[in-house]
Amino acid sequence: MAMTKKPVTGMKDILPGEMQVRDYVIRQIQETYKSFGFSHIETPCMENIGNLSSRQGGENEKLIFKVLKRGEKLHIPEAQTEADVVDCGMRYDLTVPLSRYYANNSSVLPSPFKALQMGNVWRADRPQRGRFRQFMQCDIDILGDATCLAEIELMSATTTLLGKLGFAGFQVCFNDRRVLKAMAACSGFAEKDYDQVFIILDKMDKIGMDGVAGELLESGFSEEAVDKYLGLFTDISNAKDALSSLEEKLEGFIDGAVIPSMKTIIDSVKAAASCEFSLVFDPTLVRGMSYYTGSIFEIKMEGFGGSVAGGGRYDEMIGKFTGMDTPACGFSIGFERIITILMENGFQVPGARKKKAYLLEKNMDAEEMVQVLSEAGKEREAGVQVLVAHMNKNKKFQKEQLAKEGYEEFVERYRRK
Repeated sequence: MAMTKKPVTGMKDILPGEMQVRDYVIRQIQETYKSFGFSHIETPCMENIGNLSSRQGGENEKLIFKVLKRGEKLHIPEAQTEADVVDCGMRYDLTVPLSRYYANNSSVLPSPFKALQMGNVWRADRPQRGRFRQFMQCDIDILGDATCLAEIELMSATTTLLGKLGFAGFQVCFNDRRVLKAMAACSGFAEKDYDQVFIILDKMDKIGMDGVAGELLESGFSEEAVDKYLGLFTDISNAKDALSSLEEKLEGFIDGAVIPSMKTIIDSVKAAASCEFSLVFDPTLVRGMSYYTGSIFEIKMEGFGGSVAGGGRYDEMIGKFTGMDTPACGFSIGFERIITILMENGFQVPGARKKKAYLLEKNMDAEEMVQVLSEAGKEREAGVQVLVAHMNKNKKFQKEQLAKEGYEEFVERYRRK
């Protein structure tokens, strides 16, 4: 089979200029989240296929890169089902691995446990702007805290980070799965139909109210239920205080503590804001993961389709491993999308070290070479990033390429005559 210089579709080589930005963003993530008390952890890139296929990952479970059994365990001729040849897969997110990690190590971890996790994940997805088949994810999660303080801390930490990266004016959209279910119940939909109703509702920003109504009717739902359902959204959008209006309309269909908790979250996050953003209640926000049990949230930025961060509460996932539910809430930054936006905007890493290049004639004297290396060593100790390299025949092009990597000063040295 012929070799090719192109990377696998949906994966990419990262050049030095982008790598410098990525390293800077990673440092900001670590410093910011650690300042909020999150501890950095790591999980393996592969998980047992049963964990990845547990119906907790929504549509992502259709995108798993599955790994064949190895050596004596692989018997392809006798295989009758996929389970006969596959035993693990590449992780498609960091939430399922974290849940397994916590179930396995909770006895030695503090409670609540605030986890920071960064690493590559893999999805057999259709590549597009800001979306790849291999990409970095960055998650913060709070495990063991059933109160709304978890949501407040997650939102505050994430908005603080985005502010440090120079973002402002973005929108944090906030909802609760219990609100979604209560609205559906109040409208007359059967519980077994909730998932289908939510899938259609999730298209609201693309097809509008009329489009959602049409799809609900085409799916066989009654006109009475559809009209009442969409009427709730209209009433909420026209209300001066959307959450108070919703609380009144959903009385008897929702736990009385849910909406007051949402109000506390919104008020607290706004009060603690360290940069400019808007936090809005969005009753159409669904999020596709089936493991969400309560609060859900996303961050949207003007000029970028889709969200750049998202998360929510998933109080039942860890119980799949332990048999006992554990409160859990997390927020994931779309790392690659953030990098895409920064690169497209020509982001320059602030406070970057000065970069200097010594270009040496290839037949330079040993004595002169030692002198250059000595000078370079002293400059490195002083904080300068120094490159020592031989001079190319086309030194103009060489300098142009180095300039693209941030080199500001060039010193040419020739052999002594």
